[in-house]
Amino acid sequence: METKSNHKSKNLSPRLTDPDSTEILNSKPIKNYGNPATHNPQPVTHSSQPASRNPQPATRNPQPELCHAVDLGMMDYNEAWKLQSDIVSARVNKIIDTDIILFLEHPAVFTLGRRGGLDHLLVSEKFLKTSGIPIVHVERGGDITFHGPGQLVAYPIVNLKARRIGVVDFVAALEEVMLATVRPWGIAAKRNSANRGIWVGNAKMGSIGLAIRKGISFHGLALNVNVDLTPFSWIQPCGLQGVCMTSMKQELGSELPMDEVCAALKEQFKSVLDLSLTTASYSQLQHQLQNPNQRPPAELGV
Repeated sequence: METKSNHKSKNLSPRLTDPDSTEILNSKPIKNYGNPATHNPQPVTHSSQPASRNPQPATRNPQPELCHAVDLGMMDYNEAWKLQSDIVSARVNKIIDTDIILFLEHPAVFTLGRRGGLDHLLVSEKFLKTSGIPIVHVERGGDITFHGPGQLVAYPIVNLKARRIGVVDFVAALEEVMLATVRPWGIAAKRNSANRGIWVGNAKMGSIGLAIRKGISFHGLALNVNVDLTPFSWIQPCGLQGVCMTSMKQELGSELPMDEVCAALKEQFKSVLDLSLTTASYSQLQHQLQNPNQRPPAELGV
């Protein structure tokens, strides 16, 4: 295999918003997951009772927020990227007023975030072309990464501005979703100050890359379940030097049923983000996107 020399990389966390994104201000507190202090502290009160810094979900919001889960199965990256963009536009134009989380896997693909560059490839572009794995440049935060079958991807398209959730808090919540998902399998994953996501020792198991458009999030998280880790060795994952990737399969020594892991991931989205998660089909979603003037199916609501 033809390789390139390693490049020195900075251990910096990725930018979490687009340069032209809406800044999320006045964020309401969500559960404290051990992330760095939020930049949106609540004003100090002078009540005789000490103020709760981390109110329970029932205190914050008596009714869980409605959100639709759409299972897409295996979907080409560019097709899923366009779908996300269409949903964001529909949210902005109030064609769809309900948050949506897409659950899927991708055929093998390398993606480059805003900070990503081909200088983080450890193999020649000729070798990569021979492998047949395409490279796609996207607007999410972060650097170069790999997606492939056996990696569970979730794209939460959430109106953070309407929910008054700060971007840093939202990233911490997505980390908690993954941490809580792998915990029942006995995997003691943790956060790592070098880069957002979840880690087992010095190996990264789950990644996060977001983009924000007019207060609405898209892109999201990728959890390595049964994915072939070989293509990760051809890059500096997330632009970090000396970092390797791991998976649930790698840690446990056997494959896991993807549907069981996906079900666990959905349960943690419900718990961590305080959601009422209902199922909507891809066909229902397509119908609403293609027929914006028609009354939407009840499952998608406006």
